[in-house]
Amino acid sequence: MIIEMRTYRTKPGMREEFLAIFKAESMPAHREIGMKIMGPFPSIEDADTFFFMRAFPNLARREPMKAQFYEGELWKQELEHKLMPMLEKYDVVLVEADEDLGGWQ
Repeated sequence: MIIEMRTYRTKPGMREEFLAIFKAESMPAHREIGMKIMGPFPSIEDADTFFFMRAFPNLARREPMKAQFYEGELWKQELEHKLMPMLEKYDVVLVEADEDLGGWQ
């Protein structure tokens, strides 16, 4: 399994609004494509930061699955315009897990 460990920093005061949209609209769309999501995990040290992990079956499937989401109508017509202006920055670290991990949705 390939896992993206993602760190997001929203513009000041935007985290809760971002997370509400992310949970209601983005996460279900990820799952429909077959991506697994763990989180989001709001930082207790920074009110504008949160973390989540997004998993793919293997490296070969990662890019096609991402393309299905980011080139899809939901992202292009709705979410990109809502979510991206709320972000200050985000970082992604790609890791590999040797086995299927429990707790993934």
